[in-house]
Amino acid sequence: MSRVRVLLADDHRILVEGLKSLLVPEFDLIGVVEDGRAMVEAAKTLKPDVIVADITMPQLNGIEALEEVKKFNPQVRVIFLTMHRDVVYARRALEAGALGFVPKHSALNELVFAVRAAAQGRTFISPTLAGEIKQSRSETADPVASLTLRQREILLLLVDGLTTREIGSKLYISPRTVEDHKYRMLESLGVKSSAELIHFAIKHGIVGP
Repeated sequence: MSRVRVLLADDHRILVEGLKSLLVPEFDLIGVVEDGRAMVEAAKTLKPDVIVADITMPQLNGIEALEEVKKFNPQVRVIFLTMHRDVVYARRALEAGALGFVPKHSALNELVFAVRAAAQGRTFISPTLAGEIKQSRSETADPVASLTLRQREILLLLVDGLTTREIGSKLYISPRTVEDHKYRMLESLGVKSSAELIHFAIKHGIVGP
């Protein structure tokens, strides 16, 4: 039986080397890309069985890239391997059509299980998140549900202490676009400054203190 063909999309080069050593013995690793736009193009040309992708990537984040791939391949099978343990990210990924969500801090064998499940068209959610996702689905409106994925990425970088220019450079968007997102977050969350925005993020569990 032929091995599952996997495309890896992640811009953390040191981590990628570790993922290669994990994936290669089990699967056919047909390509590695470092940004969302390259993931879309590689999905077109290489036609992988499963894509393992980070969420926070340059040019297009992983979920945006998934949405682009689904336009020409609605049956695409994507697993997100990410630093984000936030349930909202997991729900957003699943709503976009992902078949798996595995935090990078989880047991390494979880990723292997997730790829095998996705190759068979089944969903795999890390046990550390499965219960939280189920609970969140039964709860009322999320206090930060109004934030887009891009806004959440910007908020995480703000908490990390990056300037508007540094955030723009990291996400491949203009400083003006970053400021526009910040203004929209201030408006939708009812806060008045970047400091209050950061406090809100910590208070509501978007980031750790």
